[in-house]
Amino acid sequence: MILVGENINIMSQTLGPAMKERQAAPIRKMAQDEDTAGVDYLDLNIGPARKTGAELMPWLVQTVQEVSSRPLSLDTTNPDATEAGLKVCKGRALVNSVSLQPERLEKILPLVKKFNSEVIGLLWGVDGMPRDVNERCMLTVDLVYKFNEMGIPNEDIWIDPIATPVTGEISQVKACLEFFQMLPEIAPGCKSIVGLSNVSNGTPSHLRPWLNRTYLVMLERSGLYSAIADATDPELIAIARGLKPGTVSLIHKAMDGADIDTASLSPDEIKYVKTVRVLMGEALYSHAWLES
Repeated sequence: MILVGENINIMSQTLGPAMKERQAAPIRKMAQDEDTAGVDYLDLNIGPARKTGAELMPWLVQTVQEVSSRPLSLDTTNPDATEAGLKVCKGRALVNSVSLQPERLEKILPLVKKFNSEVIGLLWGVDGMPRDVNERCMLTVDLVYKFNEMGIPNEDIWIDPIATPVTGEISQVKACLEFFQMLPEIAPGCKSIVGLSNVSNGTPSHLRPWLNRTYLVMLERSGLYSAIADATDPELIAIARGLKPGTVSLIHKAMDGADIDTASLSPDEIKYVKTVRVLMGEALYSHAWLES
């Protein structure tokens, strides 16, 4: 499993102000922490950054590169910021992301080609969020066609079907599972990626890791290649690195509807089983799902 650390983000209560004020120390510290955690890429998310993005992104890239040699994912909707960041990247970057909105295609794809970057294709169409797995498949075909027209090969394309919160429509949560099983036939050679923490958005902070870890195992079973994830969760990192085979096996059994004797399980194992049932739509989500 390829992991992209999500933690250098303008929305962070500590790193957001540090970015705006160009305070390098907190940024370097987080980059070092993500590096130590063992993620494969560092995502640098500055949001829209309409006014200052062209200055902020290259500063951020250079600040992170002072302490880490990990490849970078440049995450912004500002094309000028993307270009400025790509100019100072020492290695091959991952551009996060390009949707089917015409202005994104027209402005970002030439940069991907010019700088020989890899790119995340976000399955967000001109009409917005896809409603089901079929719409995700159709958007994938359209997106890959557009990228190929620009000379970007499938091997450089990462497809993000957009994970949604478990607090919303559970059919959307399940759609990603089905989509990743179908992706190799729809777009051979393309990689798959997901913003893992989206599934736990809106839930209490102490509950989010259970959803993130469980969903990661479920998605990986469906063929997921990569996840943008919380690098500060050592349990999640261990699962992604194959160091928790017992946890993975238990989650698979719960997915298959096996008869599991919860009396023989540890408290943490019971939490994983309960979380599978919520993510599969077999139990309604509530903030107390682990207590029921």
